[in-house]
Amino acid sequence: MVKNPEVLVIVPARGGSKGIPRKNIRKFAGYPLIAYSIRAGLDAETVTRVIVSTDDEEIAAVAREWGAETPFLRPVEFAEDTSTDLPVFEHALQWLAINENYHPEVVIQLRPTSPIRPKSLVDDAVHMMLEHPEADSVRGIVPAGQNPHKMWRLDPGSGQMIPLLKVSGIGEPYNAPRQILPPIYWQTGHIDVIRPATILEKNSMSGDVILPIVVDPRFTVDIDNPMDWGKAEWLVWNAGLDMVDPAKRRRPLPEKVRLVVMDFDGTLTDNRVWVDLNGHEMVAANRGDGWGIKRLKTQGVEFIVISSEVNSVVEARCRKLGITAVHGVLDKPEVLKTYLEEHQIPSEQVVFFGNDLNDVPCFPLVGCAVVVADAEPEAKREADLVLSRNGGHGAARELCDMILNRMSERS
Repeated sequence: MVKNPEVLVIVPARGGSKGIPRKNIRKFAGYPLIAYSIRAGLDAETVTRVIVSTDDEEIAAVAREWGAETPFLRPVEFAEDTSTDLPVFEHALQWLAINENYHPEVVIQLRPTSPIRPKSLVDDAVHMMLEHPEADSVRGIVPAGQNPHKMWRLDPGSGQMIPLLKVSGIGEPYNAPRQILPPIYWQTGHIDVIRPATILEKNSMSGDVILPIVVDPRFTVDIDNPMDWGKAEWLVWNAGLDMVDPAKRRRPLPEKVRLVVMDFDGTLTDNRVWVDLNGHEMVAANRGDGWGIKRLKTQGVEFIVISSEVNSVVEARCRKLGITAVHGVLDKPEVLKTYLEEHQIPSEQVVFFGNDLNDVPCFPLVGCAVVVADAEPEAKREADLVLSRNGGHGAARELCDMILNRMSERS
């Protein structure tokens, strides 16, 4: 029987981040940032152990909650702003050797700041390393967004421009079409797979023989500041990437939709209300939403609004759209379950359309949960699909069109 190699994941996570304070345990798309890297290690079939190296007790506690080990706290001298990766990994491997007589054959670095990873990335990189005994390391790369053949240096004496790189056979690469220039790649923080001897004997995090594992550039994320954070969260919610995710697996729209269950405020409206001096309320609705609902109804799809508000506006608008309305509901999940049972509608043929926290308990009861673009962050995180339009501004039309397209694909 062949023994599988010991493959150790180390997630470095110091506590003193300056650009984004406490970023390693800050909620990223609903979950601690560090959880994404821990999950990538735990989900990989080739990985035998996942450790977080941190100097911070709070980070260590969060890491343990997500399934990683924290057998030691990193010395503070290896957790400074200027600390490099090498002493962090030397310390971890030496501590494990001395205190546990543990000697992995492969060590992997998964940086928390590159949380969006393809599901097979870790296993693919480990297999590459094991199949190439000559390699010191495997490093994640993506095609470079900017070509250095078109970059320049400035001569400090004359102030003239000097090409950064030359290309054999191309006299002026900076004037050449991009297509004929040599392909260039950018290293990312997604993954580094390293032989321990490279770290401990060659005192290097890469060694001399470095093999590339090319990552789809759509997954390129390196979170260094708040702007990076927002862009990366958008990718998680909207890009449809098949990524390692601490959350549940997102479900697609059902191939057959029989019922769409909707909230009212914040989905068919923009969540605002106008109140006159007599207490009469008015809301704004989108005519495009009504047209989308009408088209979908002609295809046999039913609609029901389940709203917590007790408001004649809800009833009037639903009557106009020809939709069943149940309002003044305190327990949405119970009403939904009862409705599905009474009408004998399979849950996998139901789409829920919401925007707020009180909608979230309904999500597991249906085949697909959809929220508007301006939904509450917690609702976005639990949803299967986040629309591009805001509530009351064509979001319902967008959903209806998506369902119609799905139905046409099936037919």
